[in-house]
Amino acid sequence: RQVSTQSTWEKGTTSKGTEFTMANTGHYNKKRKFVADGVFYAELNEFLRREIAQDGYSGVEVRVTPQRTEIIIRATRTKEVLGEKGRRIRELTSVVQKRFGFPENGVELYAERVVNRGLSAIAQAESLRFKLMGGLAVRRACYGVLRFVMDNNAKGCEIVVSGKLRAQRAKTMKFKDGYMIKSGNPADMFVDKAVRHVCLRQGVLGVKVSIMLPTDPTGKMGPKKQLPDQVTVINPKEEPTL
Repeated sequence: RQVSTQSTWEKGTTSKGTEFTMANTGHYNKKRKFVADGVFYAELNEFLRREIAQDGYSGVEVRVTPQRTEIIIRATRTKEVLGEKGRRIRELTSVVQKRFGFPENGVELYAERVVNRGLSAIAQAESLRFKLMGGLAVRRACYGVLRFVMDNNAKGCEIVVSGKLRAQRAKTMKFKDGYMIKSGNPADMFVDKAVRHVCLRQGVLGVKVSIMLPTDPTGKMGPKKQLPDQVTVINPKEEPTL
């Protein structure tokens, strides 16, 4: 049977729950559509990570409006992402539009400043990566990042560095502080994770940063929900004396 190859536009949902639109050739079944949407998000994230890593890239969010698709780039240094008179953001918009087949004015890129970069695992992993590439000792770099994260009201932090650290033999070093959950749904909800690779002369180092976020009723610094094992003891009411 014949399959239509005409390009259409379909809405998709990322693993974070955000919707986005991407070019779709032909008629996808649901499984293929979700795979295609995931590939789109992964490729976009990888492209932005390589382009603006030095500007504190901390993730991307894609929103769909009836008029256009909006891509919000979260970074610690938004001024550098925008560029002089918005030149750099226009260049990135043009590249994304051509690569993913968006129509003219069908996609718009925005830069959003990270509220607290001390609670962003991606920002801290990139910071640690640049420190190690600059020749700073592993212990000193990791303890510096650990202290910075804990000073920004994180509940806990764990940094794992593995590879040829000093000698020819590879090993793993772990740096921990505070409280860290490893299993269950709260591990997905409260723990922000990031992995980066540091290419040094002696070989490649792997850097893994995990940050336990605090509970925030506003939802800006962390999840609105309380931890499931959080117990609040309510003082008994005073009984009226007769």
